[in-house]
Amino acid sequence: MGDKIKVLMVGPDRSVHGGISAMVNSYYEAGLGNEVDLKYIGTMREGSKVKKLFVAIGAYLEFASLVSSFDVVHVNAASDRSFMRKSYFIRCAKRHGKKVVLHQHGGDFKNYYENQISDKRRSYFREILDMADVMLVLTSSWKEYFGKLTRADKIIVFPNGVKTAGYEADNIDVTFEKKDLNKLLFLGRICADKGIDELIKAVSELHDTNPRIRLYLGGIYEEERYKRIIEECPFAEYLGWISGKEKDRYLEECGVYVLPSYYEGLPVSILEAMLHGCVVVSTKVGGIPEIINNGKEGYLVEPKDADVLREAIKKAVEDKAFGKELATNARKRVLEQFSIEKSVVSLVRIYKDLVTQ
Repeated sequence: MGDKIKVLMVGPDRSVHGGISAMVNSYYEAGLGNEVDLKYIGTMREGSKVKKLFVAIGAYLEFASLVSSFDVVHVNAASDRSFMRKSYFIRCAKRHGKKVVLHQHGGDFKNYYENQISDKRRSYFREILDMADVMLVLTSSWKEYFGKLTRADKIIVFPNGVKTAGYEADNIDVTFEKKDLNKLLFLGRICADKGIDELIKAVSELHDTNPRIRLYLGGIYEEERYKRIIEECPFAEYLGWISGKEKDRYLEECGVYVLPSYYEGLPVSILEAMLHGCVVVSTKVGGIPEIINNGKEGYLVEPKDADVLREAIKKAVEDKAFGKELATNARKRVLEQFSIEKSVVSLVRIYKDLVTQ
């Protein structure tokens, strides 16, 4: 391992229920730790504010004690408090003369930056962005946006990926025939920002005329009020946080995947659903339109509109022939452009380019 690039990566703990942790775990599964000498430090764990504070302090102290012996620091950041937390790690890394990769994941960064912080805090955020030697963003629209806040020539569009080994574009027929289009699947945080109110309303109205429809929700309750709402829905079933083989089973069984979010980055769950041959219904937010062309790889609607969401789900459930066409195109797109195996190769190349500069 002596001649391998030494990478110190930080982000939420790998046990956290969220998109960044899922991506980091995917990098490990795809062999990033075999290609570089990789050390990961979790800066946040789920729990009380006090617990989160102690975890953050402990992570920073561990980071500060180790950073001098690494070649590259890879910082995974989201929006709001996540970006603020990560700023201290970036400053520490630069004090030690380290190359920094800032990997920006947060879908709500623009809203937070423009509407929720002071001019002084915005100036500080731009200062942190300038410290990064390379900035990775999930979509081309994000590259355009962040290019106005920091040097555009250091920003690389680096989309999320999923494990594609074992999947082929031409065997979608077998996959699709096993699916039940009356089974709808949602995966993610259960809160208003994920469009849960619109989803429940839309499916409830469809269930009135099609009692076979079932909605499965996998995730964690971020807003407890939804627990009662979902428990009282005759068509809904809460699965808890599912992963691994259990998640694969639902992705294989359910014919329609629905994610009606108000904002997103580039959701891994949509890529997984596309790979598994689901008909995807989602919203025109964040990087989703860069994954799905409406009417080609899935259905896209405007957020916060239960009526248009209902009609899109209705089409997905009822038009099996067109759904199969969408699912075929979707899987092909993921295999060609969103392979985690290819992402790891690209990431190692970025590290090598940095250390040879």
